[in-house]
Amino acid sequence: MKSAFIFPGQGAQSVGMLATAAESWPMINKTFDEASNVLGYDLWHLCQNGPAEELNRTMVTQPALLTASVALWRQWFVAGGPAPDFLAGHSLGEYSALVAAESLDFVEAVKLVQLRGELMQEAVPAGEGKMAAILGLEDADVVAACEEAADNEVVSAVNFNAPGQVVIAGTAAAVDRAIEACKTRGARKAMPLPVSVPSHCLLMKGAAEELGQALDEVRFNNAVTPVIQNVNAAAETESATLKANLLKQLYSPVLWTDSVRALVAADVKVAVECGAGKVLAGLAKRIDRGLVVRGIEDPEALAAALAAFESS
Repeated sequence: MKSAFIFPGQGAQSVGMLATAAESWPMINKTFDEASNVLGYDLWHLCQNGPAEELNRTMVTQPALLTASVALWRQWFVAGGPAPDFLAGHSLGEYSALVAAESLDFVEAVKLVQLRGELMQEAVPAGEGKMAAILGLEDADVVAACEEAADNEVVSAVNFNAPGQVVIAGTAAAVDRAIEACKTRGARKAMPLPVSVPSHCLLMKGAAEELGQALDEVRFNNAVTPVIQNVNAAAETESATLKANLLKQLYSPVLWTDSVRALVAADVKVAVECGAGKVLAGLAKRIDRGLVVRGIEDPEALAAALAAFESS
């Protein structure tokens, strides 16, 4: 039986996250101090005190969630936890997975995700892009609805999060048309999301080109633990492949359903959601209830996760 660590992406953040953990674990503040030194502002203070509007800015959210995940990953080993057999991260979480895999240095990752957030925000002016969640519709129907609604604009399925839960993104008008097309096809819900950046669609291609220049200046190592990557839901370890897929991820769909199924197919029975919130645990229940997902956000949760690993 094998194990995995999975790392969340944007949407997992909240003001006050990891407050309980920091009371017991010096590693939390130590890791946030490292990130703050890179960013030039007190990231921990912002995460604890907000305002939420600032924490939810893409260029702030990304380093905040990366740092939270890496802090918990480090604490796992301080507590004597064993190394997992696989790693995977949802969207931004793939950067956390690559740090855990020792493919990417943490300080370099903080710089990269801050830049990634800035480039994503700049790629599409506020109000011109949109994302929406489509619930209760088959993946193929969502894809078909987007193709029907495009009308020479960009709109596509970008996050295959779980069966019956797909996120679409593109220009605002095209997304609105796709929402109506999904409703016509029988979607249980089709609702806009409160974000201004249309992630993982072709509108991010320009941002990817600029991010690629930064990635070329960063050293990537072969992964010590295989990483299931978003763009192909396959386990990768070779540095050039990890880097190329990480860049492609910015304008390509996140195949999260397939990624979780790949873990299950590899005989993974226990996974740890290493980061803020419980978003990925909720998705895992919809993908395969045979996969047990534990959080490690506080001492009690970490103790339960350690026990689950020991019994697996």
